Amino acid sequence: MNREQAWQILTEFTESASLRKHALAVEAAMRHYAPRFGGDPEVWGLTGLLHDFDYERWPNPPEHTRAGAAILRARGVDEEIVGAILSHATWNAAEYPLDRPLRRALFAVDELCGFVTAVAYVRPERLAGMTPSSVRKKMKQKSFAAAVSREDIQRGAELLELPLDDHIASVITALQGAADSLGLV
Repeated sequence: MNREQAWQILTEFTESASLRKHALAVEAAMRHYAPRFGGDPEVWGLTGLLHDFDYERWPNPPEHTRAGAAILRARGVDEEIVGAILSHATWNAAEYPLDRPLRRALFAVDELCGFVTAVAYVRPERLAGMTPSSVRKKMKQKSFAAAVSREDIQRGAELLELPLDDHIASVITALQGAADSLGLV
Protein backbone atom coordinates (compact mmCIF):
# COMPACT_ATOMS: atom_id res chain seq x y z
CA MET A 1 0.00 0.00 0.00
CA ASN A 2 1.21 3.49 -0.76
CA ARG A 3 0.14 6.82 0.69
CA GLU A 4 -2.25 7.61 -2.16
CA GLN A 5 -4.10 4.33 -1.56
CA ALA A 6 -4.22 5.01 2.18
CA TRP A 7 -5.57 8.51 1.55
CA GLN A 8 -8.28 7.02 -0.70
CA ILE A 9 -9.35 4.68 2.10
CA LEU A 10 -9.37 7.52 4.61
CA THR A 11 -11.48 9.77 2.42
CA GLU A 12 -13.82 6.94 1.44
CA PHE A 13 -14.75 6.35 5.08
CA THR A 14 -14.16 9.78 6.65
CA GLU A 15 -16.06 12.87 5.55
CA SER A 16 -15.28 15.03 8.58
CA ALA A 17 -12.58 17.61 7.86
CA SER A 18 -11.50 17.58 11.50
CA LEU A 19 -11.06 13.79 11.52
CA ARG A 20 -9.07 13.98 8.29
CA LYS A 21 -6.85 16.66 9.84
CA HIS A 22 -6.39 14.48 12.93
CA ALA A 23 -5.27 11.65 10.65
CA LEU A 24 -2.79 14.00 8.95
CA ALA A 25 -1.48 15.15 12.33
CA VAL A 26 -0.95 11.60 13.56
CA GLU A 27 0.68 10.70 10.25
CA ALA A 28 3.13 13.61 10.66
CA ALA A 29 3.98 12.63 14.23
CA MET A 30 4.46 8.98 13.27
CA ARG A 31 6.76 9.89 10.37
CA HIS A 32 8.70 12.13 12.74
CA TYR A 33 9.20 9.35 15.29
CA ALA A 34 9.96 6.49 12.86
CA PRO A 35 13.71 7.17 12.44
CA ARG A 36 14.16 7.69 16.18
CA PHE A 37 12.81 4.21 16.92
CA GLY A 38 14.23 2.39 13.89
CA GLY A 39 10.98 2.32 11.95
CA ASP A 40 10.14 2.81 8.30
CA PRO A 41 8.66 6.33 7.90
CA GLU A 42 6.33 5.10 5.14
CA VAL A 43 4.87 2.27 7.22
CA TRP A 44 4.64 4.44 10.31
CA GLY A 45 3.05 7.28 8.34
CA LEU A 46 0.44 4.99 6.78
CA THR A 47 -0.37 3.63 10.22
CA GLY A 48 -0.96 7.13 11.53
CA LEU A 49 -3.00 8.16 8.50
CA LEU A 50 -5.30 5.13 8.77
CA HIS A 51 -5.53 4.68 12.55
CA ASP A 52 -9.04 6.17 12.90
CA PHE A 53 -10.37 5.87 9.34
CA ASP A 54 -13.33 3.78 10.57
CA TYR A 55 -14.24 6.04 13.51
CA GLU A 56 -16.89 8.09 11.74
CA ARG A 57 -18.91 5.00 10.76
CA TRP A 58 -18.13 2.87 13.83
CA PRO A 59 -17.37 5.23 16.73
CA ASN A 60 -18.17 2.79 19.54
CA PRO A 61 -15.95 0.10 21.00
CA PRO A 62 -15.21 -2.53 19.95
CA GLU A 63 -16.51 -1.87 16.42
CA HIS A 64 -14.09 1.06 16.11
CA THR A 65 -10.77 -0.47 15.05
CA ARG A 66 -12.22 -3.95 14.53
CA ALA A 67 -14.49 -2.96 11.61
CA GLY A 68 -11.60 -1.04 10.13
CA ALA A 69 -9.20 -3.95 10.61
CA ALA A 70 -11.51 -6.23 8.63
CA ILE A 71 -11.67 -3.69 5.79
CA LEU A 72 -7.90 -3.19 5.76
CA ARG A 73 -7.24 -6.94 5.76
CA ALA A 74 -9.69 -7.41 2.88
CA ARG A 75 -7.72 -4.78 0.95
CA GLY A 76 -4.41 -6.48 1.60
CA VAL A 77 -2.93 -4.01 4.08
CA ASP A 78 0.16 -5.30 5.89
CA GLU A 79 -0.68 -7.01 9.18
CA GLU A 80 1.92 -4.91 11.01
CA ILE A 81 -0.14 -1.80 10.21
CA VAL A 82 -3.45 -3.50 11.05
CA GLY A 83 -2.09 -4.79 14.37
CA ALA A 84 -0.77 -1.36 15.31
CA ILE A 85 -4.14 0.22 14.55
CA LEU A 86 -5.88 -2.40 16.68
CA SER A 87 -3.36 -1.86 19.50
CA HIS A 88 -4.15 1.84 19.95
CA ALA A 89 -7.59 0.94 21.36
CA THR A 90 -7.53 -0.29 24.95
CA TRP A 91 -10.28 -2.87 24.31
CA ASN A 92 -7.87 -4.77 22.04
CA ALA A 93 -4.98 -4.76 24.52
CA ALA A 94 -5.07 -8.48 25.33
CA GLU A 95 -4.67 -9.54 21.70
CA TYR A 96 -2.73 -6.50 20.43
CA PRO A 97 -0.50 -5.23 23.25
CA LEU A 98 1.68 -2.14 23.05
CA ASP A 99 4.70 -4.39 22.74
CA ARG A 100 6.68 -2.87 19.87
CA PRO A 101 7.82 0.60 18.85
CA LEU A 102 5.22 1.13 16.10
CA ARG A 103 2.35 0.33 18.46
CA ARG A 104 3.75 2.34 21.35
CA ALA A 105 4.33 5.36 19.14
CA LEU A 106 0.81 5.31 17.69
CA PHE A 107 -0.68 5.17 21.18
CA ALA A 108 1.69 7.91 22.35
CA VAL A 109 0.96 10.41 19.59
CA ASP A 110 -2.79 9.90 19.09
CA GLU A 111 -4.14 11.84 22.09
CA LEU A 112 -1.23 14.26 22.14
CA CYS A 113 -1.76 15.26 18.50
CA GLY A 114 -5.38 16.03 19.30
CA PHE A 115 -4.39 18.08 22.32
CA VAL A 116 -1.61 20.03 20.60
CA THR A 117 -4.02 20.81 17.76
CA ALA A 118 -6.60 22.09 20.25
CA VAL A 119 -3.97 24.30 21.88
CA ALA A 120 -2.96 25.64 18.45
CA TYR A 121 -6.56 26.59 17.64
CA VAL A 122 -6.74 28.95 20.63
CA ARG A 123 -3.41 30.66 19.94
CA PRO A 124 -3.25 33.56 17.49
CA GLU A 125 0.11 32.28 16.20
CA ARG A 126 -1.19 28.68 16.06
CA LEU A 127 1.78 26.26 16.14
CA ALA A 128 4.46 28.93 15.67
CA GLY A 129 6.43 29.41 18.86
CA MET A 130 4.45 26.78 20.78
CA THR A 131 6.39 25.26 23.67
CA PRO A 132 5.91 22.21 25.86
CA SER A 133 5.22 24.49 28.82
CA SER A 134 2.28 26.13 27.02
CA VAL A 135 0.85 22.67 26.29
CA ARG A 136 1.38 21.49 29.88
CA LYS A 137 -0.32 24.64 31.16
CA LYS A 138 -3.43 23.80 29.10
CA MET A 139 -3.26 20.18 30.29
CA LYS A 140 -3.86 21.44 33.83
CA GLN A 141 -7.14 23.03 32.74
CA LYS A 142 -9.51 20.06 32.98
CA SER A 143 -12.23 21.89 31.03
CA PHE A 144 -9.93 22.52 28.04
CA ALA A 145 -10.21 19.71 25.46
CA ALA A 146 -11.87 17.71 28.22
CA ALA A 147 -12.29 14.61 26.06
CA VAL A 148 -8.51 14.22 25.71
CA SER A 149 -7.04 11.81 28.23
CA ARG A 150 -4.17 13.45 30.08
CA GLU A 151 -3.34 10.04 31.52
CA ASP A 152 -2.92 8.60 28.00
CA ILE A 153 -0.63 11.49 27.07
CA GLN A 154 1.55 10.83 30.12
CA ARG A 155 1.47 7.06 29.53
CA GLY A 156 2.49 7.64 25.91
CA ALA A 157 5.62 9.49 26.97
CA GLU A 158 6.41 6.69 29.40
CA LEU A 159 5.92 4.03 26.72
CA LEU A 160 8.41 5.87 24.52
CA GLU A 161 10.73 6.28 27.51
CA LEU A 162 10.81 10.04 26.99
CA PRO A 163 10.34 12.90 29.41
CA LEU A 164 6.90 14.42 28.81
CA ASP A 165 8.39 17.74 27.66
CA ASP A 166 10.55 15.96 25.05
CA HIS A 167 7.54 14.04 23.76
CA ILE A 168 5.44 17.20 23.53
CA ALA A 169 8.29 19.06 21.79
CA SER A 170 8.64 16.24 19.24
CA VAL A 171 4.94 16.29 18.41
CA ILE A 172 4.93 20.09 18.15
CA THR A 173 7.87 19.90 15.72
CA ALA A 174 6.12 17.23 13.65
CA LEU A 175 2.90 19.23 13.46
CA GLN A 176 4.76 22.41 12.59
CA GLY A 177 6.10 20.58 9.55
CA ALA A 178 2.52 19.74 8.50
CA ALA A 179 0.95 23.04 9.57
CA ASP A 180 -0.29 23.91 6.06
CA SER A 181 -2.21 20.67 5.58
CA LEU A 182 -3.56 20.95 9.11
CA GLY A 183 -4.81 24.50 8.57
CA LEU A 184 -2.65 25.70 11.46
CA VAL A 185 -0.61 28.49 9.86
